[in-house]
Amino acid sequence: MISPVSLRDIPQSNIFRRGDTFVLFGELFGRGYANGLINEARKAGMTIIGITVGRRDENNALRPLNEEELNIAEANLGGRIINVPLMAGFDLDAPIGEPTPTDLLSGMTLKSWQDDRLDWAHIEKCREVGVARFKDSVDQVMAQLDGMIADGSNVFFAHTMAGGIPKVKVFLAIANRIYKGRGERFMSSRALLDSDLGKLILMNFDEVTANTFGHLIEGSAAIRARLEKTGGQVRYTAYGYHGTEILIDGQYQWQSYTNYTQGYAKMRLENVAIAAWTKGIKATVYNCPEIRTNSSDIFAGVELSLFPLLKALRRENGGTWAEAQWQACRPLLQDGVTIESLLQKIEDYNKSGVMAEFRNFAAWPMDNSAALAEVMIGTSEEITQMHVNRTELVAGFLSALVLEGTGPLMFHETSNPAGPVLWLNHDIIARQLNLMHAGD
Repeated sequence: MISPVSLRDIPQSNIFRRGDTFVLFGELFGRGYANGLINEARKAGMTIIGITVGRRDENNALRPLNEEELNIAEANLGGRIINVPLMAGFDLDAPIGEPTPTDLLSGMTLKSWQDDRLDWAHIEKCREVGVARFKDSVDQVMAQLDGMIADGSNVFFAHTMAGGIPKVKVFLAIANRIYKGRGERFMSSRALLDSDLGKLILMNFDEVTANTFGHLIEGSAAIRARLEKTGGQVRYTAYGYHGTEILIDGQYQWQSYTNYTQGYAKMRLENVAIAAWTKGIKATVYNCPEIRTNSSDIFAGVELSLFPLLKALRRENGGTWAEAQWQACRPLLQDGVTIESLLQKIEDYNKSGVMAEFRNFAAWPMDNSAALAEVMIGTSEEITQMHVNRTELVAGFLSALVLEGTGPLMFHETSNPAGPVLWLNHDIIARQLNLMHAGD
């Protein structure tokens, strides 16, 4: 894409009602964006159905949830779960009796990984096994789901699958250097991407983050055709990331976390939606802001883009409630540290020459640099030290607000989406939040 296509107006449409179905295509774990959509579906009175990625037994074989696990998962979701394992990716797949990609990676060390080579013909066989397994499971899920959805009703499919890092010890050490290292511990993200390990990770990212969206759309074709023939409508959403507009120097400007290794897969995800859209299928990827989640905590500095949301709350018709959010953040900071001084540090960081170089939409996702790591990771640590408690951060408070705002934006926009790829920036999220709390 040449430039972001941003949602600028708060959507008012809603085709979803009691008797319609919300399908979460991805298991619900911890805090994250999916919770916002589920809350909106529940408010609308929709029937909520989820899936599971399954679990691995002691031999790494994929299995359904046992009774206890299923009960916990359904209570967490607030709906029924179709208990067919839909684990995406191929890092633990292989033809019977042959090594998996994870097995091939197990011998890599910090000294050898950049020179270690993989058997790509074998990797491709493993990928084919994994994709076939996943598509077969999708068919099983859709067969069950078909009998749970009435003719003429509407269905909201929410794709939440992402990730795909193989579980090997060497990558944890590499990741700590790429995403958290500076000075002597800094490591170039390009070194990873140019290695066979990095190329395998990118392949697996594609399968987990992007290609599963295509399998969902294709696998639900019969359900979609039946519902549309009987007066219903079907919508698909997925969570993207492709940078966010935040307030910098008094203006909303696009910026991004660097290095976001999954960025290549997220762009592939966008292309899946674009391809579906050309066929008349309403599939939309929403590129959402940076937040702190269980999975994003590995990326030191990703949280720095959150802080200007406080300024956006004031700018976008903020009133009493917006001011209350500022006040709620103050007790989280050390004595003598003001929220204003924190925001000034973030402003100085964003206006620095180093960070300005990385606000290049056309070049996204860019490789990191030693200078970037020094500024970003250093600022992240300084901001964290300004807090009373490292586990109770302003970034966590603001993440919850972003989740609260994106839920209704995505839910209502999806009724009549403007296009296949939309950006949710700080301006529209702040306006949505202020509107929701206008009477508070």
